[in-house]
Amino acid sequence: MIRIGYPSGYWGDDQTAPSRMLESTSEIDYLAMDYLAEITMAILKRQQERDETLGYARDFPPLVTELVEDLKGRDVALLANAGGVNPESCKDAVLDVAAEAGVDVSVAAVTGDEISDRIPALREQGIELDNMDTGQSFEDIDDDLVAANAYLGAFPIAEALDRGADIVVTGRCIDAALAMGPMIHEFGWNPDEYDKLASGLVAGHLLECGAQVTGGVFLEGWEEVDFIEMGYPIVEVDADGTFVITKPEGTGGLVTEATVKEQLVYEIKDPTAYHGPDVTADFTTPQLEQVGDDRVRVTECAGRAPPDSLKVSALYRDGYKAQLLLTYSWPDALEKAERADDVIRRRLDRAGVEFQEILTEFVGYNGCHGDISPRPEDPNEIVLRIAVKADGKEPINAFAKRAIPIAIAGPPNVTPLVSGRPDPEPVLSFWPCTIERDAVEPGLTVESTEVT
Repeated sequence: MIRIGYPSGYWGDDQTAPSRMLESTSEIDYLAMDYLAEITMAILKRQQERDETLGYARDFPPLVTELVEDLKGRDVALLANAGGVNPESCKDAVLDVAAEAGVDVSVAAVTGDEISDRIPALREQGIELDNMDTGQSFEDIDDDLVAANAYLGAFPIAEALDRGADIVVTGRCIDAALAMGPMIHEFGWNPDEYDKLASGLVAGHLLECGAQVTGGVFLEGWEEVDFIEMGYPIVEVDADGTFVITKPEGTGGLVTEATVKEQLVYEIKDPTAYHGPDVTADFTTPQLEQVGDDRVRVTECAGRAPPDSLKVSALYRDGYKAQLLLTYSWPDALEKAERADDVIRRRLDRAGVEFQEILTEFVGYNGCHGDISPRPEDPNEIVLRIAVKADGKEPINAFAKRAIPIAIAGPPNVTPLVSGRPDPEPVLSFWPCTIERDAVEPGLTVESTEVT
């Protein structure tokens, strides 16, 4: 059996969770930490455009400084996709902080997911990269492309561990790969052992959002959850792929069949065919059993061959945006907000300002559920949110100049949530597509601090 702790579900998660997990349990073999989402890749790419040495989660190396002595002393390996769009720079930064701490560690960087520089050649080979959701041609965004990253699997991570890495940083891999890699490394699972790999994929999917599986954002009985010091998940995995989801004793949160089921169906399409780079898992097959306090066993996961292609997360420049936020208070808060929205739109129409999109929401009324929201009788307060998007900055600046005067030249009982005119913000939009598996070649470098 191996035990993998997962104390991070996204970039910005609780930075004290990894050390708390190490302090609260003596039996752990790996820490795996997820940092990446599509929006995160956009943020990191912007950072790299300003400084080519950046593009990774810059708070990860300082975290390594805090953990590295404990990790090395307890022989716990650390895995994270904190490398973002620049895993090599992240690896170098980790080596630097480990050397400064006087700890000898081996650090691996998994690369090869970034394919943007290769796209012209790939297109010449007949690889289309059209939008997998809409069918839109890649040619429509080719000139505005910023980044394109294929989702890698777990075997490069396992190879890094095979080569003795104490810390592994990756770029864009599937979130579950951070948990699957140690399983493949420890148990020697082969690429065609689909049921075992499916177990790893299910386990990784349950872990990938951190505390979501231990009671975070739990719907059924959230009132009873202790959120003060949440316990993050640990998976105990056997060589045959069966596993138990649990958390450190004495921590907040809870692990029940219900918390596990809610996370199991999180962000999936066809539950009978959850595609990963290494296996296609059938999410209707796992059997769940409560086997103790905060312990749920998962068995009978079934899998089959992965698809012939890998998913690609591409980002492209898509104009500019801005938003105005105004709070209107009782009485007649909603009526005031609606009148303000009408006035702003009329002013923009008179000025001939045109946008790609303009969106109005009345937060407190329809900000979550849109047109199906029941209209409140007389709410205490309403936040008017008007957002606009355009190809260039000029319409956005025109919106700011004509919208902000409503704060004193409009309905009463109003206060801006953000002071001043809203500035144009560049938009990086998400372009999902696929690429033939053989067109992507993962890379791996391993270096040691060699502290004397």
